[in-house]
Amino acid sequence: MKKHIALVAFFLISISTTIAQEWQTDLTVAKEIATKESKPIILVFQGSDWCAPCIKLDHQIWSTTAFKQYSKDNYVMLQADFPKRKKNALSDAQTAANAKLAETYNKNGIFPFVVVLNSKGKVLGETGYQKITPEDYIKELNSFTN
Repeated sequence: MKKHIALVAFFLISISTTIAQEWQTDLTVAKEIATKESKPIILVFQGSDWCAPCIKLDHQIWSTTAFKQYSKDNYVMLQADFPKRKKNALSDAQTAANAKLAETYNKNGIFPFVVVLNSKGKVLGETGYQKITPEDYIKELNSFTN
């Protein structure tokens, strides 16, 4: 019985890591991956611990199986988080990197703010939170790259 439980647990972990989204936090790395894999970059500005629409966007789009599966093969996901709670504080280097991203791509300080970039960092389109399905959100993101 213990072997069966261990096997099931291993199987579930394998599945969850197979569809896990890999969020980048460095624009240079994201550009390198985007160039190598011919994918657009989806840059997400969020306040993960204070911004209600950001949290909804995460739950309703980014964390869904449909979006994770699609994004794994089609996008380079880049996150610029701006948490406010001390327990969620980022390193000074990451905070500075996110601030630099905001200076370039989110001058108005909108949260959540989603920017679609090409592999060189050129803006192809912008959007934010919408109460739509993951499939419709994917269509919107893809409309910027066509």
